[in-house]
Amino acid sequence: MLNRAMPLMMAAFLILAVIQVAVMLHFSPDFLWSAIEWGRRFYLPIAGIGALLTLSGLLYETSAEKLARQGLRRRKGLMMDVLSRLTNRGVLEELMAREQRETVIDAEELAASLRARVIGQDRVCEDIAQQLRRRLALQVRGKPVGIFLLAGPPGTGKTYLSKQIAKQMERPLLHFDMTQMSSPHAATQLFGSPKGYVGSDTFGRLTGGLKEHPDAVVLLDEIEKAHPDVFKKFLTAWNDGHVTEASTNEQVSTTRCIFMLTSNVATDALTDIADRLTDEPDKMRGESVEALRRAGFAPEVLNRLDRIFVFRSLRGLDLARVAALEIEAMIEGYGLHVETGGIDPTLLFQVMQKQTNLGAAASARDLVRSIEDMVSESLITARQQGAKMVRLVTGPEGVEAEIAADTEAQRSRMSR
Repeated sequence: MLNRAMPLMMAAFLILAVIQVAVMLHFSPDFLWSAIEWGRRFYLPIAGIGALLTLSGLLYETSAEKLARQGLRRRKGLMMDVLSRLTNRGVLEELMAREQRETVIDAEELAASLRARVIGQDRVCEDIAQQLRRRLALQVRGKPVGIFLLAGPPGTGKTYLSKQIAKQMERPLLHFDMTQMSSPHAATQLFGSPKGYVGSDTFGRLTGGLKEHPDAVVLLDEIEKAHPDVFKKFLTAWNDGHVTEASTNEQVSTTRCIFMLTSNVATDALTDIADRLTDEPDKMRGESVEALRRAGFAPEVLNRLDRIFVFRSLRGLDLARVAALEIEAMIEGYGLHVETGGIDPTLLFQVMQKQTNLGAAASARDLVRSIEDMVSESLITARQQGAKMVRLVTGPEGVEAEIAADTEAQRSRMSR
């Protein structure tokens, strides 16, 4: 209110200043009155301009206040703010605005980003984006943002989707391989050790990670491999909205994090369900729960899941796309790049045939490893010869890596 009344206060001070100057210069009342009469013709234009400036200032103040509340505009003042002096105020405001934006995310934009990166699982990407939008918008929440199970055959993108969600939403990722949590004592790795036991001087990997990053995406790979004692600890995290650090008995909140669980159990049954009920998502989820329960999945865990997303086996060109990306990543692992169009189509066709023959028994990743065994020596040789770019070709003796010309056009395409 004081800031908004400042123009009136300035006007009052200006009038007092004029009177003070008149007294100091010994102006007579007649002289002042004649000066006022002379300036009478300017009163109306000056008043109009003043009213226009006042109205513009009020409109600007109102719009700036609204934009500042939405995190879309930075407030500026004549005096240096303490945050501008002691830190980077712009970055701090951007972080605050990002937190506000995360409460209402654009589901279509997130789904499009996920579809562009996770091949062959468009329906899952769309469904999970909608779920995240609805759950982040909840103002009162006593449990995690979401507890999602990604089920389906290996090599279909379950782990990769979880990592992409963390990346696209700009959240930290806490990744735990639950195959390493199959013993009854494994819970101490995640939730800490009680006082008096080895390791009680440090936090558990999960409790420490959530204490430092409360808004993390927690990825639990192959959750069915975890020991029942580990499951019991997670039930509290999912049901009560916190986990307890054993070394200090401190409760660490889980209400801001997202739990992503992956599982490879009941692969054949889930694949059949996904094929039959593609256009009936609710019925597909119901039958998926029953299939997982029959496969031995703990009922108390299934009851606490918010959603189950079934990944379909990759087929046709989707399998070829994944295989091509895996081969590209393999080549880059040797410090090289693959030439544009440099993967022999015959090679990808052989990968697709092997996948069809083996069914769910082999993923594209497994087949790419066999390709690596065939070409690793030629890749090492190419790198030793100073090559930057290679192409894979199939010949009578199998797959070989040939050195490709590292032209300017190739480099520009790689940069894009």
